[in-house]
Amino acid sequence: MIRFEDVSVTYEGAGEPTVQGVDFEVPEGELVLLVGPSGVGKSTVLGAVSGLVPHFTGGTLRGRVTVAGRDTRTHRPRELADVVGTVGQDPLAHFVTDTVEEELAYGMESLGLAPEVMRRRVEETLDLLGLADLRDRPIATLSGGQRQRVAIGSVLTPHPRVLVLDEPTSALDPAAAEEVLAVLQRLVHDLGTTVLLAEHRLERVIQYADRVVLLPAPGAAPRYGDPAEVMAVSPVYPPVVGLGRLAGWSPLPLTVRDARRRASTLRDRLTGHRPPRDAEPPAGPASRSPEPQTAGPLPTDPAGSHSGTTAQPGPHIRPTEPTDSGSPLPKATGPTGPFTEPSDPTRPTAPGSPSSEPTTGTPIPGTPTGAVSPLPKATDPTGPIGSSTEPSGPARPTAPGSPSSEPTTGTPIPGTPTGAGSPLPTGPAGSRTTPLEPDAPGRAAAGKAPSALASLRRLFRRDSAALGAPQVAEVRGLAVRRGPVTALRHVDLGVARGETVALMGRNGAGKSTLLGSLVGLVEPTAGAVRVGGAVPHRTPARELVRRVGLVPQEPRDLLYADTVAAECAAADRDAGAEPGTCRTLVSELLPGITDGIHPRDLSEGQRLALALAVVLTARPPLLLLDEPTRGLDYAAKARLVAVLRALAAEGHAIVLATHDVELAAEIAHRVVLLADGEVIADGPTAEIVVSSPSFAPQVTKILAPQRWLTVSEVREALA
Repeated sequence: MIRFEDVSVTYEGAGEPTVQGVDFEVPEGELVLLVGPSGVGKSTVLGAVSGLVPHFTGGTLRGRVTVAGRDTRTHRPRELADVVGTVGQDPLAHFVTDTVEEELAYGMESLGLAPEVMRRRVEETLDLLGLADLRDRPIATLSGGQRQRVAIGSVLTPHPRVLVLDEPTSALDPAAAEEVLAVLQRLVHDLGTTVLLAEHRLERVIQYADRVVLLPAPGAAPRYGDPAEVMAVSPVYPPVVGLGRLAGWSPLPLTVRDARRRASTLRDRLTGHRPPRDAEPPAGPASRSPEPQTAGPLPTDPAGSHSGTTAQPGPHIRPTEPTDSGSPLPKATGPTGPFTEPSDPTRPTAPGSPSSEPTTGTPIPGTPTGAVSPLPKATDPTGPIGSSTEPSGPARPTAPGSPSSEPTTGTPIPGTPTGAGSPLPTGPAGSRTTPLEPDAPGRAAAGKAPSALASLRRLFRRDSAALGAPQVAEVRGLAVRRGPVTALRHVDLGVARGETVALMGRNGAGKSTLLGSLVGLVEPTAGAVRVGGAVPHRTPARELVRRVGLVPQEPRDLLYADTVAAECAAADRDAGAEPGTCRTLVSELLPGITDGIHPRDLSEGQRLALALAVVLTARPPLLLLDEPTRGLDYAAKARLVAVLRALAAEGHAIVLATHDVELAAEIAHRVVLLADGEVIADGPTAEIVVSSPSFAPQVTKILAPQRWLTVSEVREALA
């Protein structure tokens, strides 16, 4: 069905071909997976199938690509549209209509299909991809994962014989990804559709592949073969393969089920070893002495006084004044290169535990002589973050049901001066008020009994008043409405210095909205948000960038210069950093990006690395990342993890919204699960992900009931 014959592609201005020696065939009715590190030319290979390369992208294509007997050199993309359906890395670039239903019908309209056929296929696709409830929604109001499902649906409705998909699950939650891949497998097995897809999250797709094409390096000839054989030599591989390599299994398992059948011996070898997360001391007052503070109420916006609309531009816009520190991140040297953790490269350490304390710093009040502060003091116009001028909060919330998780009503907080109370919102004359339901603005009717649902919500709600450690960010009773949609309700969250928090949940759960509230892009409908002592949506952007930085789902939103070098130079100037700071970060995240390339010519993963470097140049105390591993291969993700660990060790707080369960297992101290805009679970990573069938990493599923999370933890235990 698809045939590559000694194909090479050289783009204008490039000294070497992006891909060369590509020679393989995809038979009809097979699903072939294209793998390789970021920037090796996977998107170029996919574009050659649809004719976008070179007819749209430019450049020179040598060799021959045929699809269903049609030569892409002589057939332009519009002449292949009835045969090939394509979904690129960026769903937004794919849409041409305003609503979900119109987008699903557009491709069929272009091909002139009958109205009754179009109606039937739209309904089938809505059901297949779980989009029925979104049929009338404007695409602009959808989450990133919902948009990705709509983009996939729009190419399924014309029933093409060939599907070309570039990272089709990168923005999907685990359950939605399984649904999409199950649909693709049904099309392959039942209808004989041919699928060629590229994906970095191999743990999701490798078990569905009939064959794998490996592009090992830029310009290198690809390797084509059986998935297990290719994974044995591939530089990129999922955790199940990594565990199989470590245990010496042959052939390598590709599914959790196959690995579990062989894992009994490995479990026996691990008996007697404690997973590192189980050995960590519990976070809280016992592991970190609180600093004396006076807890004050957070300012609360009147319920219903805001519409949840976009506020002033937030700190993802470039700063125009120097920040607290523009110096490069410190490098830890080691055998694996920059940012290698010298002490324990396998896991994050909870803030406040002994191994997370640096050896130099400011003495902590109330601790024995010689104890030091876990990070250097951060200064800003309102004073040090966590000083007595801002409300106190937790180092991290405790488990629901524990004494410190019970709401207080003005009672003293242990470890704080007499009279310090809970930083819950206050009403007139000092009366306590609780956040109102966003769908019922105004004061609740007096004497109304709480519903069973409200009681259940309170079980999951966290209160951090009983812990006295300083907070970089604090959210109280947050509710956000966006038109008819309630995006967030009753959200309470505290983020401490040096803590890494992973926000997880299905697509549309409210993760990006919560990040937008922390960065000032979204105005609360009810409740309160404080970041570094400031109310984000009321703080000027130039001042807010000194407290918080956001890397959005679409990294191109941060990039406006014509070259990587110009982008980095602008970031250095804006942050008041030494020249070369941003460029050094880019090189450490993704080596091989040249100075003269235009940011729009970078792959999705490379653009993300550049945007992350731009934000990190300013070194904000609070770093927010929305789907930070989208488009990154495993090596690039490992470098990102090392950078984020170094930032957390310096005292930066990190909140990331992600569907990447392996990333959360690797780096997060804490996981917060959201569903329908509410927090349904909040606790240590090991406790949350081990108990979740959807969000458990592969190693956890394979070695259960033992509580191992990552291959690196197992490797360390066996060493």
